Amino acid sequence: QVQLVESGGGLVQPGGSLRLSCAASKSILSINTMGWYRQAPGKQRELVASITSTGRRNYVDSTKGRFTISRDNTKNTVYLQMNSLEPADTAVYYCNAREVLWSWSTPRDYWGQGTQVTVSS
Repeated sequence: QVQLVESGGGLVQPGGSLRLSCAASKSILSINTMGWYRQAPGKQRELVASITSTGRRNYVDSTKGRFTISRDNTKNTVYLQMNSLEPADTAVYYCNAREVLWSWSTPRDYWGQGTQVTVSS
């Protein structure tokens, strides 16, 4: 089991920046994929960015060039640097850890508590 603790959300003006942090209870090198999802009011939860244990990154099209996912293996922490924020980025952001114990097994997902990001003037 993996516990995830998020921080870094808040209120920011359009064009501003925030950095979200997600601290895991175990080595993130032992977790197949770490990622950030977000859910806006009335919307489905969507993947924003992810990073695998081997360093492969994936971004949703709307955030490419603005958001950067990174990790600090010594701190078991994954970050989401968000620049040039837009009102459309307003959502609750959730940290996700996905584990695959065996190649044939179904993935197990663990979630943080969520942190609110509000982009408004």
